[in-house]
Amino acid sequence: MKKQQKTAIVEDLAQSFGRASIAIVSEFRGMTAGQSTEVRRRIRAASGEMRVAKNSLVRRAIKGTAYEALEEKLGGQIGLFLSYADPVAIAKAFTSFGPLGEKLKLRGAVLGGKPLSIAEVQALATLPPREVVLGQLLGLLNAPATQLVRLLNEPGSYLARVIDAIGKKNGERSAASPSSDAAPVAAAAVAEPVAEPPASGSGSTGSEG
Repeated sequence: MKKQQKTAIVEDLAQSFGRASIAIVSEFRGMTAGQSTEVRRRIRAASGEMRVAKNSLVRRAIKGTAYEALEEKLGGQIGLFLSYADPVAIAKAFTSFGPLGEKLKLRGAVLGGKPLSIAEVQALATLPPREVVLGQLLGLLNAPATQLVRLLNEPGSYLARVIDAIGKKNGERSAASPSSDAAPVAAAAVAEPVAEPPASGSGSTGSEG
């Protein structure tokens, strides 16, 4: 491959990473043409894109970006799955490829500049869609402090699942400080910030998302 072609690929990849809300890396080997076509179709349906490129070019594209942490996941034949909308949707789409096994084995991901383990990507796939998450988050931000604490301590709650999916790597600080950390953790799951609501002086708990 000529130098100009490599440069063009790197620039194209860099633009894709610049628009992405999440990037997932997996093995990519031994698939039939039909299987590859079906994978691409499902990813497109989730407002995402599957890219296959040489590791050296991917390294150049992510250098100095929020996705630089993906470098440790590179090596061998890989597939890149980028979402340009709801990261939960592409996580759901990717985990639906389970029957492909080693052909599309998950290695990890980066969401909002933070590396996600295999377990965290799988947990992300169990969350509600972005619109539902945002609605629930806004409700939490406007809820009395006592209700917010109750929701944080509710094992089956949506917020607990967000914390398990995204917050474990950060020392579970969300559980320790619900008023300041719950919203950022939830916002990371949808990769879209939520503006801080105006102070009402009524005891409501607000936080930047």
